Amino acid sequence: MTEPKSMIYSSNVYLIRGDWNAIADVNTLIDVGNDPAVIDRIRAMSTGVGKKAVEQVILTHGHFDHAALLPAIREAFQPVVYAHSAFVKADHILKDGQTLRCGDRMFEVLYTPGHSNDSICLYCKEDGVLFVGDTPVIITSTDGSYEENFVRALARICRKDVRAIYFGHGDPLFDDCNARLRSSLRNVRKSLERRSKLRYK
Repeated sequence: MTEPKSMIYSSNVYLIRGDWNAIADVNTLIDVGNDPAVIDRIRAMSTGVGKKAVEQVILTHGHFDHAALLPAIREAFQPVVYAHSAFVKADHILKDGQTLRCGDRMFEVLYTPGHSNDSICLYCKEDGVLFVGDTPVIITSTDGSYEENFVRALARICRKDVRAIYFGHGDPLFDDCNARLRSSLRNVRKSLERRSKLRYK
């Protein structure tokens, strides 16, 4: 939903509608971003008859570039808001392992602290789709510093069948997702081993 050439710094915003815009499909925004033009783009889309254009919002975390437009989205569409943090004034606090219907699919909430303490990913098993927000799941360096909670979360993601990764910034990844994720986990573990050796020299 975001304009790549916009001068406003914002995260990607994704609207999940389902394949047929059926009444039972739950129109869901993943992140709301920081660009007011998103509201006009939503209003211009086909979002189904007899239902709200945005029925629920799921925030991957509370940083301003992902969440600043929330008051305007609330005013425009009156959605139910989900987040892992209460500080963004969510209607419901998400829990790890919880499932939510987005469009016509079920998504699992994966708590992934690292980028922030309230970061989550959303995973659809049926389509192999993973929305990651700013959670760093593609890691090419072995020089980083990572907490055990993040390493466990990344290892858990690596056990999923992931065929598409949608990031909070930049283009999605459709090629070799599982291999790229496992490579990231190896790099993270090498970073931990390297730091452990340096600590005890």
